[in-house]
This record gives sequence, structure tokens and C-alpha cells, in this order.
Amino acid sequence: MNNIDVLINWQEGSGEFVEIGYLNPNGQQCCGHCGVPGTDNFQKAYKTECTICGYVYGTNGSGMFERKCPECQGGAPGIKFWRTI
Repeated sequence: MNNIDVLINWQEGSGEFVEIGYLNPNGQQCCGHCGVPGTDNFQKAYKTECTICGYVYGTNGSGMFERKCPECQGGAPGIKFWRTI
């Protein structure tokens, strides 16, 4: 566990694709959100981890079900998913 996980209270969203632990067909795992707005209307930015290469990035909740890793699968760049303390 890294320092960012210790400082932040990660929360689940209200849907199957944004539950902590959800794994999409591309191997991208939802790790929760901390209330930071995403870049899509009314979305939160979710911490997402690639179970293939370990890359961690942010995803709008609306895209979690189809997301691909920006590092090893050519997916779109991630978004900021944490708060500045």
C-alpha cells in the first residue's frame, strides 16, 4: 500500500462498474473515488489500476466498464483522481 492510500478514504460508487474491486474485461480494476469530480458531467474520478502492468490512473465512473490502460493497452490518458490536502 502506498502513502496515497493511507491518506485517502476511498469510496464506492453507486453501480456495479464503480464498486471497489470491479474488474472490467480489459483487466482494469476500480479502486474507488475520494469525491474528486471527473471530466464528464456529474462523474467522479475513480482510481483505476491495470492488473496487467500495474499502472495507476484516474477514470470517469461512466467509462470504467470499457476502459483500457493508457500505459500498456493504448487507452486514453488518465485524469487526476486525488485531492490536494
